Amino acid sequence: MRATLRWAHSDLRAHRGEALFLVLATAGVVASLLLATALFGYATNPWQRTFTQARGAHVTLHTTVSADASKLADLDGVESVSGPHPTASVTLAARGSRASAELRGTVGQPGTGRPLITSGHWLDHAVPDGVVLESSLARALLTTPGDTLTLPGTARTLTVVGVADSAEPRYRPGEQPGLVWALPSAVTDPDGRVTGLRLTDPADTGYAVQRAVTVLGAGAIGEVSTWQQARAAAQGDHRLLGQVLGLFGTGALVAAGFAVHGAISTRIRGHLRDISVLKAIGFTPGQVVRVFLLQHLGYALLGAVAAAALTEALGSGTPGRLGDAVGVWQGLPGHTVALFAVPVGAVLFIGATTGLAAWRAGRVPSVPVPRPAAPEAGRLTGVARRALGARVPPALVLGGHKAFSRRPHSLGTVARLALPLLLIVTALSAWTTIDRFHSSPERVGLPAALSVRADASLGDREARALLERDPQVAAAHPGVEVAALVPGQTATIALRGFGTRREPYPFALAEGRAAHGPDEAVAGQGLLDLLHVRVGDWVRVTVGDRPQILHIVGRSIEPENAGRVISTSLDTLRGNDPGLRPALYQVRLDPGADPAAVAERLAGAGDGRLDVRRVTNPAEGLSAVRAVVVGLIAVLALIGLIELLTAIGGTVREGERDLLALKAIGLSPRQITGITVTATSCTALAAVLVAMGLGLPLAHWLIDAQGRSSGIGAGIARGPSSALLVLLAAAAVLGAAALATLPAARAARRRLADTLSAVT
Repeated sequence: MRATLRWAHSDLRAHRGEALFLVLATAGVVASLLLATALFGYATNPWQRTFTQARGAHVTLHTTVSADASKLADLDGVESVSGPHPTASVTLAARGSRASAELRGTVGQPGTGRPLITSGHWLDHAVPDGVVLESSLARALLTTPGDTLTLPGTARTLTVVGVADSAEPRYRPGEQPGLVWALPSAVTDPDGRVTGLRLTDPADTGYAVQRAVTVLGAGAIGEVSTWQQARAAAQGDHRLLGQVLGLFGTGALVAAGFAVHGAISTRIRGHLRDISVLKAIGFTPGQVVRVFLLQHLGYALLGAVAAAALTEALGSGTPGRLGDAVGVWQGLPGHTVALFAVPVGAVLFIGATTGLAAWRAGRVPSVPVPRPAAPEAGRLTGVARRALGARVPPALVLGGHKAFSRRPHSLGTVARLALPLLLIVTALSAWTTIDRFHSSPERVGLPAALSVRADASLGDREARALLERDPQVAAAHPGVEVAALVPGQTATIALRGFGTRREPYPFALAEGRAAHGPDEAVAGQGLLDLLHVRVGDWVRVTVGDRPQILHIVGRSIEPENAGRVISTSLDTLRGNDPGLRPALYQVRLDPGADPAAVAERLAGAGDGRLDVRRVTNPAEGLSAVRAVVVGLIAVLALIGLIELLTAIGGTVREGERDLLALKAIGLSPRQITGITVTATSCTALAAVLVAMGLGLPLAHWLIDAQGRSSGIGAGIARGPSSALLVLLAAAAVLGAAALATLPAARAARRRLADTLSAVT
């Protein structure tokens, strides 16, 4: 054991830099996997806990005031019913912020879908104008219990008496109104009713919706939401962050394992004589294997423990949603198990790859086998001989030949170096795609920067003239958005009528063509998946008791409502309902215009008759992904550096046998150094080309697959710019050349006695 430790200590002193990089790379990989675990837990568990404690409704039905929702309690599979509660759509204002909300009348806390009070108290008849706000709406309005809310356009005020968590879909500006509970007397002019159904079997949600629509009639249904939709909305971008970290963390772990395997294999080839001496003095094959195995397991264990300790101690203090996720994850039941299992799994994987390489060390014979003087694979090719004859510098010719003379070994080195570079290219593609949402929102389904709702006192022409009067408004497209029942009456989707045939709305199309003719429409990927249809099919949806038959001629990129959107022109919807008037205006701005400044001017010009909101960009919730990408690139760069140092060390050792011959034919030390540098640079260049050739298609496939699964649809992926790819290639090749220069120069100036000992 003492001899084993001395050998390990000696090897550590000789390879301090490589050991440090291995520890840091392992720490980065384990930290990425732990953060991915935290984000997955954060995405699912808080909502699930709220749903369980609140006995949340599996189906929430918004109906007309006249609908007799009491019949729903008699449906098969319904365990309990909440409501029906009267509702009214209102706009709330507080401290300069506005938000659309659903005012829901209720006396006591319902048994199904019970709000969980987080601050303040529940409704009290002593405060008739008191309301309880859902927590996400309260955060948007910056309100706490005791604050006063106003209803623009009226003299009414409401007093916040409490804030509560709910398992229903949370407030999302422009997409989902917030939820406000009030006494029935506060809902003075209800425009609908809401009923919640808790089922005995959540798997029967679709069937329950269908039965409810059949009992009440399609004309009585305004909107249907389910627990699956609420859960998906609550998970939001946290699940995407977890997937990014998990995917790249796993890829980095595989790359780290291969890097360790390559490092040990190269070290074994360079220490065949030393290993033979160890066996000659009594080391068994098992002891030789254990030397390498325990040494690299120690590096991996040190990095894994450091990552786990830092994540546990400092993770919750990280700014943004990563810190929030770690803080929540630390309070979940499976936290301790994950904190132990993830590092152990990473260490075991690295140990497995280490064991495969160390096993070769155990097979080294105790009597060294003489090295072949001129291996078959090392003969110069005809191209190399002609290049030398054409007076191409010998360093370039021999270096290029040396890089690929031993094909199995050379291909393995290129593959191990290409893997972290491939993941870096993929990470840069993710960065570019997110940046495209910010720089070119019109190309990813967000052509309008502002959404405006006009007061009933404003006519269509007057409202459009008021909006287009602003010098930075490019166009104001009238439109409506209503909930429509899908065929089979199992769910509702968003039916939109934006723009007119004379002034069409510029939808971002990924497939097919724009809707020009009557009854033509474009649809999001989420709707196509929900209805199991394709571009070119006809679909029938129902708005109230009016059927609407549309021909899908294109697929649009829809970042809202999980892609469950079908869009046509306002003229097409008016053909089915001549009395339809615009309910909102999608406002496009001139390039370079500040949406916040324009919104402020429009609100002032409207004199309280315009409700102006900025269109939410989904990329705003993905800002944390950029920090994640930077961290992952740093980890992958460390792994690539380890593999590069391994390749340089192997190239220098294998070149020792050629030093005498190269010096004998008259090459100077500088030229001999150039051979090694050229060989390393060629290997790095080949790895870069492989990484880009495979990484760009892989990145497009992964990003588009994520787009399809989220409902946005394929067609959003964008690769890095050519300049960035050239910069990455130059950094890799020039970095490899710089790192190889010093060890190659030292080897070229070795003494004659040392060179003779290396080849004997």
